[in-house]
Amino acid sequence: MDLHLKETQVDTEVAYEGHFLKVQRDTIQLPDGQRAKREYIKHPGAVVILPLMDDGKVLLERQFRYPLHDVFIEFPAGKIDPNEDPLDCAKRELQEETGYMASEWQFVCTIHNAIAYSDEHLDIFLARGLTPGESKLDDGEFLETFTATVPEMLAWVREGKITDVKTVIGTFWLEKMASGQWKA
Repeated sequence: MDLHLKETQVDTEVAYEGHFLKVQRDTIQLPDGQRAKREYIKHPGAVVILPLMDDGKVLLERQFRYPLHDVFIEFPAGKIDPNEDPLDCAKRELQEETGYMASEWQFVCTIHNAIAYSDEHLDIFLARGLTPGESKLDDGEFLETFTATVPEMLAWVREGKITDVKTVIGTFWLEKMASGQWKA
């Protein structure tokens, strides 16, 4: 079981606790017996929705992301609330952010987007049978939605227009699923 690689927690403390994130500082024992420190962000997990329209286009969002001071193209996504089922979260986030509801849901995969400094995981879901409605954005949340084709998205990934990791991975999944190479 890879014991020769395993690090073991000796002590732990909260280095910072904010409204959304917590930074943990652990003392660990390395496989060779030495001790070291590890700091990492504790995250409750999130969901990502790949909303596929009946015409084959994909519903996307444009949203300003403060840490990088830029607008990014992304799939709808959101944080899982305490004790919330990930699929329920995906349904809630799709409706809140885009106004759309889906009649078909399929789990795609789980990804870990920042394994060196966070325990965050993202559960990706494919949503089909979309019907429009009214969005219910959170206070302080501003975004716009639009549609694009998977080939357009692939070109944007190649050109560096899409750099958000969950959107890059979701785009590759959509391409593989559309070609029949991968099944979710």
